[in-house]
Amino acid sequence: MAYYTRVLSKDEEFPSFEELALVIREQHPEFRLSIEEGTEEGWEILLLSGLDEVEVALIERNPVWDGSIGQDEIADFIEDLQDCKPKSGVQWLEDYLTAVKTIYAFQHLQGAELVDGGNALHALRSALWERGDAIIQADGEGFTNEDGYHIVWQFSDSVSGPWRMGVLQDGVWHHFSMDLGDPDHRAAFLKGMVPGDLTAVLGSGA
Repeated sequence: MAYYTRVLSKDEEFPSFEELALVIREQHPEFRLSIEEGTEEGWEILLLSGLDEVEVALIERNPVWDGSIGQDEIADFIEDLQDCKPKSGVQWLEDYLTAVKTIYAFQHLQGAELVDGGNALHALRSALWERGDAIIQADGEGFTNEDGYHIVWQFSDSVSGPWRMGVLQDGVWHHFSMDLGDPDHRAAFLKGMVPGDLTAVLGSGA
């Protein structure tokens, strides 16, 4: 099954092909970006690949409007959140998703599993996210807030390791790094609380 990460933006406007290609040329010259569907000014699908022809990712731009594929994706995301926790993160996310105007979907291909390919993909995704008013979604992980911290639990029960998390309390984000496999850390997060043995850094207001 294909694995996707996505940038969900409130901005209808999108960068041109040349702007994104420049990011790759400057930061990862051993890779290149090409147009699969659309034009330079109105691209729809891009291909990130190595100069050795190894394909890293397909990047699909899905505008969100009535009857669009993007609208269907948003509806699916909201439905999938119904049983997620913490509730404060879910509620914030539901409100945010209704304002999303553009989805950039990255389908990870063979080259994304290599260190250099993964770094090139990350640079391109970051360039889209850092334009502002955007969050990130990853299959099997969940969603971030605009600061890049995960705010809902959509991980498998067997997951472990450090992860940047955020909980919303009284309209303010509390950011911290927790061990996903620690049962106490996990229980606190699911309740919308900062684990007692951790120190949180206050983020922007919601």
